[in-house]
Amino acid sequence: MEPALIGSRLASAALSPLVRRLLVQEGVGAALTDRPVRLAGLVSFRGEKRTLTERDVHKLAGTLVRESLARPGEAPFPGNEAEAVADALARTLLALGELEMDDVQAVRHGHRELARRLRTTPAARRAAAGLSADATLYLDSITEWACLHILQFFTQRSSFVARTLVEQSRTQAELIRKLDELIRRMPRADARDTAFERRYLQYVARRHGDLTIYGIDLHDSPDEWPLDVAYLCLDASARTAPAPDPRTGPAPDTESGPDRKPGPAADPQEPPDDGVRWPGRARGADEPEAEPVPADEALAAHDRVLLRGVAGSGKTTLVQWLAVSATRVPGEDPDERMSYLHDRVPFVLPLRTLTRHGERLPAPEGFLSAVGCPLTPPEDWADRVLSAGRGLILVDGVDEVPEAERSRTRRWLRDLLGAYGAGNRWLVTSRPSAVRDDWLAADGFTDLTLSPMSRRAVTTFVQRWHRAAGADARTYEQPLQDALRSKQDLAALATNPLMCGLICALHRDRRGFLPRGRKALYEAALAMLLTRRDRERDMGAPSGVDLAEAPQIQLVQRLAYWMTLNGRTQMDRSRAESLVLGAIPAVPEAAAAGDPQAVFAHLLHRSGLLRESSPGAVDFVHRTFQDHLAAKAIVDEWHIGVLVRHAADDQWEDVIRMSVAHARPRECAEIFTELLAAADAAPDRAAQLRILVVAAAAMEQATEIAPSVREALLSRTAEAIPPRTVQEARALSAAGPLVLDLLPGPEEAAGNDVAHMTVVTASLVDSDAAVPFLARYAGHPSVRVRSQLVWSWDRYDHAEYARDVIAAIDPSGLYFTVRNGEQARSLAALGGGRAVHFQGDLPEELIAATVRSCAPPAVRISRNPRLTGLDCLTNAPVPPRDVEIDRCPELTDLSAVGPVTTLLLDDSQLAVVARVPDVEGVQVELRRAEPNLRRVPELFPALPFLSVVHLWQDEPVDLSPLTAVDGLRRLLVVGDPALVLGADGFPGHVSVTVRMPE
Repeated sequence: MEPALIGSRLASAALSPLVRRLLVQEGVGAALTDRPVRLAGLVSFRGEKRTLTERDVHKLAGTLVRESLARPGEAPFPGNEAEAVADALARTLLALGELEMDDVQAVRHGHRELARRLRTTPAARRAAAGLSADATLYLDSITEWACLHILQFFTQRSSFVARTLVEQSRTQAELIRKLDELIRRMPRADARDTAFERRYLQYVARRHGDLTIYGIDLHDSPDEWPLDVAYLCLDASARTAPAPDPRTGPAPDTESGPDRKPGPAADPQEPPDDGVRWPGRARGADEPEAEPVPADEALAAHDRVLLRGVAGSGKTTLVQWLAVSATRVPGEDPDERMSYLHDRVPFVLPLRTLTRHGERLPAPEGFLSAVGCPLTPPEDWADRVLSAGRGLILVDGVDEVPEAERSRTRRWLRDLLGAYGAGNRWLVTSRPSAVRDDWLAADGFTDLTLSPMSRRAVTTFVQRWHRAAGADARTYEQPLQDALRSKQDLAALATNPLMCGLICALHRDRRGFLPRGRKALYEAALAMLLTRRDRERDMGAPSGVDLAEAPQIQLVQRLAYWMTLNGRTQMDRSRAESLVLGAIPAVPEAAAAGDPQAVFAHLLHRSGLLRESSPGAVDFVHRTFQDHLAAKAIVDEWHIGVLVRHAADDQWEDVIRMSVAHARPRECAEIFTELLAAADAAPDRAAQLRILVVAAAAMEQATEIAPSVREALLSRTAEAIPPRTVQEARALSAAGPLVLDLLPGPEEAAGNDVAHMTVVTASLVDSDAAVPFLARYAGHPSVRVRSQLVWSWDRYDHAEYARDVIAAIDPSGLYFTVRNGEQARSLAALGGGRAVHFQGDLPEELIAATVRSCAPPAVRISRNPRLTGLDCLTNAPVPPRDVEIDRCPELTDLSAVGPVTTLLLDDSQLAVVARVPDVEGVQVELRRAEPNLRRVPELFPALPFLSVVHLWQDEPVDLSPLTAVDGLRRLLVVGDPALVLGADGFPGHVSVTVRMPE
């Protein structure tokens, strides 16, 4: 229904009074200002000039709907929806106070755009959900009709015309500047680009839209599954450690914390001696920047990301997901989180393919042909896309490039960045130790690591796997879930999607029985793929070749060894065929199978281990199988010299572990002895540590090892303990539970730094055996040590960790992070006195119950997308005095918690909040390049003390908007003075301090 038709049913005389009541009437003397008049300042149900309550707005909307239904003629929608429509209309109109635009901008956009923005606010969308088509159409029309009257009201304000002229002049100047820059940077593209991009995005969606889930290609199951069904989002976290908190001192080093500048307080348990009333609670390891983030959202916050992950952790699957997400039409994407990639053009660049022939890496015009895309783009199309900053460049597998060629790869990346860096988004993936920590740091890349699958993620994966595998697999799901909870050795293997998929497949394939240990799992998987796959599908010998498992392994491991020895994960089909044909005469069963060409074709197409990933290229379905079979070939041929020469090579870490698994006891002893000698000859501590850790981790794979060899290996590894850096701690933790016996206890740890690095190492050991060790440090005086213990809660069984560790931790100076219901219940059972950080999409009822039980002195709420108010904090026996809020987009009303001593907001929260409590001091943390500090005087006009933390941006910040805070007496700015502008513009009664973090 058009607005004109609504007008025929409902005269302006009924609507105009409603609009006048919704908006603040202009007082005498209103004049031109250079400050935008935000819509939030013009509505009558927000701010100091409030004359309506939200309840009044609901009443007005109800009256309006009833009048329109009472008019003669056919009702515009069913009468039983009147109450729902009125509620939706009221919530749509209330959204006026939330829009980030001023009156001049609103008039410029027009009534339809204003109505669209109101309808798309989260509150309006929720209220309109479930309405019939007629009711929705009516709601859209009456919203547009109301917006016509609202814009008419704006244009009648005395100051509007003057401000409009000023705004137009500014806009024209800015538009001319931007057009000049646009013309310079983006030559005109013809219609062929648009047509080609449509075809190309369809190709990318088809090419990368399916995912192989290992093991469910048995029986009648398809080989591939839609990515939307199979994809599981994992977390990614920063590799380097957070430096001290800018208010309360050092935070713990974790694998998830980024580099941070030190804060002003030297002692984390005491507020700084400057008269500032800080919250007095160390955030510790759960600093906002240290929180793990969904890996597929990393590019939303960072234009350039180097993402590390172990074999099977899901790096390539993530690349597929990002590429497919970029192909979706806005509004049709089932995952709204990925909307930030819309209008991006994805380029998927697997380095194993690009470097197969050792040729020069391609320039943009060769991206598509280099990866086998059959489409031919218009001339210079890729250059136009990247020059416009529309590209999504996904470079997969730095670790799959031979080490000698990685410098060349980095130069290629840097050349691309130098030519097309602005605006494009870049993701580069690698195994963790393939490149050093600063490999791309100078080029602005954020270094993140895919986190191991949490217990919750494993549970979700197992559920999805069995759902995808069909009804006959459902009976095996719960027994496997029980086994993963009760069997520590099995749970220790289920840390990434590859291993989880193999475990699920083998569990079903073996009717609920699983082999023990990694080697046994791989061998069972090989048997399943090589011999049982076709037999259990009743396919006979479709290739005409019927080979047992052993001869197939003998032939395929030749390919694995060649690839590993040459630092490749892909090879030419012709070379693969030549290697297999040359080996067939030495394998009697294969030689008797007939045509050697048919044997190779059988291995390629029916073994389930190999694939032709692109025309003329052969690789293994996963790198893990290549490592396992290469290790077997090395042990079979006893090429121990090759193994030792590559002891410090990251590409050989899994090969060494698997070689120990394949070796007999005497061979194991020789491998370890040679590895110790290689460590002694290492050129530096980093290489020495890598060799020792690989050797120590390999001990878990040995079926038998001489006590003297074990003792020698452990004693040498102990020399590297405690680690000096987080990177060394991470490397040591890879050795598994045995490293716990080498780490010092709290009595032996000499100083807080040693204790801290010890706890970091132990907390990274993926085994419940770490829990009793960590519990020994619960009473340590260092807040960094205790913060690390709190942060590690999510890695272990919630109830056990709460009982043995959390309950014993001295709570002073800490937030205790709650990410789920289990943690909330455990914390509530421990009693009060602990500051609580509620992180993530937690329901209001859970927060309220936890606050009621724990009576926390301080509360932090972050990353909650649906919380709208803070009533959940008001039922505590003693209300919290310190409150921190960040990244809660729907949380606009904070007034329920007042009064409070300190309120902390980051600038994303500052932009959306509308109502605030009475507060003695406010801290604002600036993370965006252009923070809106004008919101501070609007929200806190009488605030006596304000602190501003400006540590996370290299852009200057202008403090001049803060001069409008009438009650301000003290302003503290923590950041680089060279990036702080306007500090000298405050009146003399305001004490302004700008200082670098200490």
